[in-house]
Amino acid sequence: MRCFVYKSLRRAETYVYLRAADAFEVIPGPIVEQLGTLAFVIEIELSSQRKLARENVDEVMVNLDVQGYHLQFPPPPQSGDPA
Repeated sequence: MRCFVYKSLRRAETYVYLRAADAFEVIPGPIVEQLGTLAFVIEIELSSQRKLARENVDEVMVNLDVQGYHLQFPPPPQSGDPA
């Protein structure tokens, strides 16, 4: 499954995976407002055999099939990290 990844310029370490390039219309309006401007990062081919750094590839593919997008949020802070 081909996928296009964009990063939010407003929210650090927040990414949007889209099924089609520049298909921002599939993202609900309130989410678009929170993310602000999105900048293209990479086009990748997803498969169950491919590992992603911080996301479950099968979950990403289901979200792309069902809703046309997947949101990747920053990792939660580790205990002991400054807030």
